[in-house]
Amino acid sequence: MNLLKALATISGMTLLSRILGFVRDFVIARIFGAGMLTDAFFVAFKLPNLLRRLFAEGAFSQAFVPILGEYKNKRGEQETRQLVDHVATLLFLILLAVTLLGMAMAPLLVYISAPGFAADANKFTLTVELTRITFPYILFMSLVALSGGVLNTWSRFAIPAFTPVLLNLTFIGMALFATPYFSQPVMALGWAVVLGGALQLAFQLPSLKKIGMLPRFSFDWQDPGVRRILRLMAPAVLGVSVAQISLLINTIFASFLGTGSVSWLYYADRLMEFPSGMLGAALGTILLPSLAKYHAAGKLDDYSKLLDWGLRLTLLLAAPAALALAIIAVPLITTLFYHGAFTAIDVFKTRDALVAYSVGLLGLILVKVLAPGFYAKQNVRTPVKIGLFTLFMTQLFNIVFIYGLNLAHAGLALSIGLAACLNATLLYRGLRRHQIYKPQPGWSTFYAKLAIAMLVMGLTLWFACGDPAEWMRWSLTERLLRLSLIVALGAVSYFAALWLTGFRIQDFKRRAAE
Repeated sequence: MNLLKALATISGMTLLSRILGFVRDFVIARIFGAGMLTDAFFVAFKLPNLLRRLFAEGAFSQAFVPILGEYKNKRGEQETRQLVDHVATLLFLILLAVTLLGMAMAPLLVYISAPGFAADANKFTLTVELTRITFPYILFMSLVALSGGVLNTWSRFAIPAFTPVLLNLTFIGMALFATPYFSQPVMALGWAVVLGGALQLAFQLPSLKKIGMLPRFSFDWQDPGVRRILRLMAPAVLGVSVAQISLLINTIFASFLGTGSVSWLYYADRLMEFPSGMLGAALGTILLPSLAKYHAAGKLDDYSKLLDWGLRLTLLLAAPAALALAIIAVPLITTLFYHGAFTAIDVFKTRDALVAYSVGLLGLILVKVLAPGFYAKQNVRTPVKIGLFTLFMTQLFNIVFIYGLNLAHAGLALSIGLAACLNATLLYRGLRRHQIYKPQPGWSTFYAKLAIAMLVMGLTLWFACGDPAEWMRWSLTERLLRLSLIVALGAVSYFAALWLTGFRIQDFKRRAAE
């Protein structure tokens, strides 16, 4: 399979999911507003969603995919299938127990995560009810992560990439059509979570059957492969937890700043999710299985060359995205958010956060490419150690930027960005020091050509955007048309400059490891 084509497929599916996510938020806000009902639902959904991020998509995938790739390359189909059976069975049993325990302990979990709700008996009771409904989501999504890891290892990237779209479609459908059938309408959103998780799992099962890897119930926790995965998961859980802890601490910092700080950061972060999800997550997804196969086969030179390909592609796509976000921040924010209660002050405060975030966008995406260089070699500890150090530095940056330089909420965004750049730098140094990665020839020429193309694009966007104040006087239709034109001009100018300096698409085509 052509990895460039796979990247385009995954990025396209991620873009579709992000767009539908905005539609989902719009529909929920329009039907339920912002009050007790939505507060209860968002708290209830946050609990299983957090566990999903900690154990399913993050730690489990980082530990499972490299071992699976090794089995596929060295052990043959029978042993690989047994590994999938044993892992799936153990995962199902553990998650079933966690789900039942979470449902039983829902009142305690709600009290810990939202203690303020205890003052309102109706709100607390509703949140507990919704928590019990949504908790099975972790069971479904962890099995989705397992099946997605299997499919990605077999280079079937399209199915796992499209899967998240189903959750957003379920939310939209349930909110629009199912609410009249519930005595408490917000319950429709709770059931949308469960239904969406079940649909995502069901969607992937036919593809697993097609490649002969549909799991069968077979319990054997003594399986050496299973035990290796469990050993790798322990530090991986810690590594994923670092990111969640960092977000929690930043929220605490923001809560002490001026009113609106949390919201300005939220809206800026939503815009950052487009390039970071489309590029970072997509590149990490396609790189890890192939790197794991090269490691298992002892093809160290191919391993290094694939990392080099990933780094060049990241710089080629993420660097201009970061520059573009900073330059067209006001046009983006006014077009998407400047409606109703969202004021002109909110526009410029959100712009400050987005510009600060954009400083670290390249670092955020590079981490997604560099970390698999360690994961594929079944080295989870090094990225975790670097992550812990980065967490410490993030808080140090927060103190300096907020209290020393008085940058307020923009300081929080800047600290995240700079810490991501530090993380990427340390990962790069580690890969070089352990001789896992050796740069291929031609980097100096690559940098020069990239700089020229970015300069051309930057100047084009700068002049095309015009006066920021003008964007707030135009209608939504005019903003949409102008923003579309500016984005098109920026893309055309950038890729035209790349073409004139000698870049060609075929230069970046690469086959996945077989």
